[in-house]
Amino acid sequence: MAVLRLDRVSRIHGSGHVQVDALVDVSLSVEAGELVAVMGPSGSGKTTLLSLAGGLDLPTAGSVLVDGSDLATLNRAELARLRRHSVGYVFQQFNLIPGLTAAENVSLPLELDGVNRKEAYGAAVDALARLEMAGLENRFPDDLSGGEQQRVAIARAIIGDRRLLLADEPTGALDSMTGETVLRLMRRHCDNGGAAVLVTHDARFAAWADRIVFLHDGRVVDEAMASTPESLLADGTAL
Repeated sequence: MAVLRLDRVSRIHGSGHVQVDALVDVSLSVEAGELVAVMGPSGSGKTTLLSLAGGLDLPTAGSVLVDGSDLATLNRAELARLRRHSVGYVFQQFNLIPGLTAAENVSLPLELDGVNRKEAYGAAVDALARLEMAGLENRFPDDLSGGEQQRVAIARAIIGDRRLLLADEPTGALDSMTGETVLRLMRRHCDNGGAAVLVTHDARFAAWADRIVFLHDGRVVDEAMASTPESLLADGTAL
């Protein structure tokens, strides 16, 4: 069974002369063990696709299934529970809670699921250390750089046993070395039986994926096995 399945999904905003077709008849299946990169120009529907995959929005038509559950059939509490248990989401905006430390932000999803606070904190410290944030656990978001805040957001997404990771330009605020650290973690997550969808403009990071899906004007226009960054740039698909 696919970890994520979008079946002929469309998302329309507005109507009449202000109608925007954010996604049009998009089908996508992501199996356990797969890292899928989504590329395309700004406004092509990449972020909309992630929002639908994570249950943050619902499609106008079609269906979205995560671990076999049709998101349209879940109530608000069930959707929140599924996101905590099954989906890790890395936003372009970090969405950290200012009044919580880095470790507290990361441990929050586990605590909401009833994990002992000490155990959750320990898991958070470990996740931060894997992103080279050791020693910064007790700093508040306002005391961290943009790149450090991004790493806290990524640590929050990978903590626990979530099967599906959704990452919207997760390397945008990071230097190339730290960006590769993030992709290694995503790759390891998939190699251990999880699944991930990565939205990126950067061919170097798309090359870590198993498949690359290209969007344009809300439609899937091409799909390919991942290649080298040089070949992606050469044929123009990364632009």
